Amino acid sequence: MAVRVQREDFDPGAELDRFSAGKTSVGGVCLFVGLVRDYAGHDPASGAEVRAMTLEHYPGMTERQLESIEAEARRRWPLEDTLIIHRHGRLEPGERIVLVAASSAHRDAAFEACRFLIDWLKTKAPFWKVEHTPEGDAWVEAKDSDDEAAKRWQP
Repeated sequence: MAVRVQREDFDPGAELDRFSAGKTSVGGVCLFVGLVRDYAGHDPASGAEVRAMTLEHYPGMTERQLESIEAEARRRWPLEDTLIIHRHGRLEPGERIVLVAASSAHRDAAFEACRFLIDWLKTKAPFWKVEHTPEGDAWVEAKDSDDEAAKRWQP
């Protein structure tokens, strides 16, 4: 298990190589990489142009919450390993913002756990986002679609 909250970019290929190296009992690795979009909301045609996004968090609290989410995934699925990397600071469209990976002896557990990790991270991790647009700065509100995605994992 690894949880990292960092300002620096990451290389998904290098992270995957480290994550899977020497793990011969693993039959599947699922990896998700999230990127900063150049528009606000879900619809590029109606969303405001986003020139950058700034992510803030509480050091210590953020890592503890991500570790708690990861521990819940381990309780639910037979995982070999997990990895969560989340960036903070100012990011521009196209930059990587988050990486979530899960490995297991079987692909279904890896897929499900990866989806769970990103869904719960989006709704339970203490990050605050400000979008920088030509019209000014705006805090990003929680999205109903993220809440709906996370509900599927409720007991």
